[in-house]
Parts: sequence; structure tokens; C-alpha cells
Amino acid sequence: VQLQASGGGLVQAGGSLRLSCAASGTSSRYDMAWFRQAPGKEREFVARMRWSGGSPYLADSVKGRFTLSRDNAKNMVYLQMNSLKVEDTAVYYCAADTPPFIIYSNMHYARYYDYWGQGTLVTVSS
Repeated sequence: VQLQASGGGLVQAGGSLRLSCAASGTSSRYDMAWFRQAPGKEREFVARMRWSGGSPYLADSVKGRFTLSRDNAKNMVYLQMNSLKVEDTAVYYCAADTPPFIIYSNMHYARYYDYWGQGTLVTVSS
């Protein structure tokens, strides 16, 4: 699976961005997630969605502001980020989890994901 993340940029606090992740190279079912990594910090779970869709899992820090969606026909996953805060500044990575899928209690840990995109930088200014 190859993943290509895009959509990052510079935005003022309170603004919005939509990140996209394009997947290619597989016809298998896969769950998708977004992580982020700020300078000097560990990679942090942001959101995850099952291959079948449904409600996404969101980190507490982004609930009510971010949402995750996917279009399986286009092999695309989107992270809509609203009400951005300075502390949202990070490189955002999309990740794929292929079968056998990560159990629920481990989905926040980057090491369990199989494939990663190259990352896209989001900078939120005050």
C-alpha cells in the first residue's frame, strides 16, 4: 500500500484545513488513521476509521473540531480540521492498517500500523 498525504499549510488559529490521503497499490480492505508529530514530541494518534466506514474514533484533543471521512471508490481518506489551535501544529501522517486489524486497545500506537504516508506539515499561527 502506498499512501500520499496532502493538504497541509499555514493557517491562522480558528481556521480550517482539509487533509487528504490517497491510497494505492492494494485492493484489500484496510483501516485508515491519522497521526501527528510536533517537533520534539512523539507521534500522536489523531483519528481512525474502519474500512467499512461508520463513526471515526477521535482523540480527545480533537473531538468536536476534527472529523474523518473516506471515499473507498476513490481510495481517499480526508481529515477535516476546524477551529484549529496553535497546538495542532505538527506534521500529519496517514497510516493504513491491513488485516489482521489492530485491536481496539492498540489503535493509538503508531508501531502497530503497516503503512505510512510521507507526512504533510500543518502550521497554525496565533
